[in-house]
Amino acid sequence: MAKIRKSLLLASLMAFVESFSFVRTSLSPRTNKIFRTTTNAISSRRPLFPLRMTVTSENTLTLSPIKSIDGTVTLPGSKSLSNRCLLLAALSDGTTRVENLLESDDIRFMLGALDDLGVEVVRHSSTEVTVTGRAGPIDSPLTDAKVLDLFLGNAGTAMRPLAAALCMGKGKFVLDGVPRMRERPIADLIDGLVQLGADVSCSETGCPPVVINADGVQGGEVRILSNRAVTRATIFIIF
Repeated sequence: MAKIRKSLLLASLMAFVESFSFVRTSLSPRTNKIFRTTTNAISSRRPLFPLRMTVTSENTLTLSPIKSIDGTVTLPGSKSLSNRCLLLAALSDGTTRVENLLESDDIRFMLGALDDLGVEVVRHSSTEVTVTGRAGPIDSPLTDAKVLDLFLGNAGTAMRPLAAALCMGKGKFVLDGVPRMRERPIADLIDGLVQLGADVSCSETGCPPVVINADGVQGGEVRILSNRAVTRATIFIIF
């Protein structure tokens, strides 16, 4: 059992308040008044707040220790890993069951994009789905050279990998989002895709929307210069 003396707590509080006494000269009159009231209340041992602390007759507070904690903790999934798994499942052959997806807007926008692309996704719950892959690049489900618009909100973890993956297939795509998405740089990724022979571009500001006229990529060597090079390099390694 741990016992903490009330007098010791009050002394510690007083020392904490007094340690900031040097700033009082720079406080506004109103703030200074509050500061003095707080200091005086602690000095006189009057309660500062309506909360009350129950103490024993010996003027002590008794804290009972926790002997042990037993249970199972399930950590939430990562939005980056969740969306990469979903897209890789869509490119794979056969069915893939993805579990422990993070419940977030990024994942919902990726799932919506896969629906629009005609990828079969069975939702078992908000965190578990089964994806039937295309066994290769994802082509646009539209015909007659129509443009497929994919709205991705502010989901950067959907925008970046989709921009790369869709360049490998065939079709016309426009990837866009909310106004904030149009402020998020993506030019270095687009530049790398162009080096691989992709017909892809972004706005003059170096941000989405991303316009893709997909007809496969040639492959080759990519050089990117970015303070987010790890993220971009991961996308090129995957695809």
